[in-house]
Amino acid sequence: MASAASTPAQPKGATGVLVLADGSVIWGKGFGATGSAVGEVCFNTAMTGYQEVMTDPSYAAQIVTFTFPHIGNVGANAEDIESKVEGAIGCVTREDVTAPSNFRSELTFTDWMEKNGKIGLSGVDTRALTRKIRLAGAPNAVIAHDPAGNFDIPALLQRAKDWAGLEGMDLATRVSREAQEDWGGGYWRLGHGYGRADWSGKPHVVAIDYGAKDNIFRNLVKAGAKVTVVPAKTSLEDILALEPAGVFLSNGPGDPAATGEYAVPVIKALLDRDIPLFGICLGHQMLALAAGAKTTKMHQGHRGANHPVQRVGEAWGETQGLVEITSMNHGFAVDADTLPPEVEQTHVSLFDGSNCGISITGKKAFGVQYHPEASPGPQDSFYLFEKFVGMLG
Repeated sequence: MASAASTPAQPKGATGVLVLADGSVIWGKGFGATGSAVGEVCFNTAMTGYQEVMTDPSYAAQIVTFTFPHIGNVGANAEDIESKVEGAIGCVTREDVTAPSNFRSELTFTDWMEKNGKIGLSGVDTRALTRKIRLAGAPNAVIAHDPAGNFDIPALLQRAKDWAGLEGMDLATRVSREAQEDWGGGYWRLGHGYGRADWSGKPHVVAIDYGAKDNIFRNLVKAGAKVTVVPAKTSLEDILALEPAGVFLSNGPGDPAATGEYAVPVIKALLDRDIPLFGICLGHQMLALAAGAKTTKMHQGHRGANHPVQRVGEAWGETQGLVEITSMNHGFAVDADTLPPEVEQTHVSLFDGSNCGISITGKKAFGVQYHPEASPGPQDSFYLFEKFVGMLG
């Protein structure tokens, strides 16, 4: 890792590069799609689920550094895609992509990356890059892959410097579905795939898609709901016309304050009508903004499948103090110091004390910063879906 002023000669065989906005140039082997892409570099500490990570819309405009060295060992398949819209634009790995050794594999991870237009860079000291992110914060960068090894480093550096970054950027409309959809997918079972939802007699949930993972909808169905998914900018009138028993606010990418410009007025109106609300990740942040709190950009963010979160507050009774092992993916957070008196903090991160959950007093409205559908516990957090559906009557 070297600055632009002292960029070393391109190593022999280098077909990929990561150029950071501070001038650092990181060489490696390119894989997947060719070309270049600009975004924010983050790191993820999960040991499994790389395809889930790469297809999570919350990673839009981000380049994921995998701290686990062996990526590709289970290949890739159509069933593990979380969304058909944009996810992460690229990834960085320590080792060359591992050949798949799993009966569910349909493609190698390298072929899957190429097919889906995502750029990979292997052979990188991911420990050093992760430490750099931890110390200096998540940088803007360009990732590039050319099998011939031809790179214009000054041009790539300028592109990284010129990129505005995620702060102030609304990405939800970029990754949200364009049309209303009745969600018919059920839960996955080995050998059976995804079943079909049974809607008969189920309470109707309208899910606002700010960049949702499909497995969230499956968990709502499993908990006993009928689900209709609507685009991020759906009007209050159109939501109410669907006669929802409750409204779900999904995860998604970008700056919550920017997305909140159009999302918060709708959520405030739903709160005024006492319609039950449940938010995950960006949806949690949207709910907090609607209740009067503020959000802030984190130094490095939380991304991984081993984040301990503790239940706090009197409402939990005997389970107060219980710790859940959670999956997280967020670079912005609710500022707990700005929570109004009527908003109770219900969960906190045991890594840094940041807010991970809220509940609004006198309303059937709550949210969590983590991803209960990702099942890292594996069942630690499914109660949240049951709690929400139980509110619907």
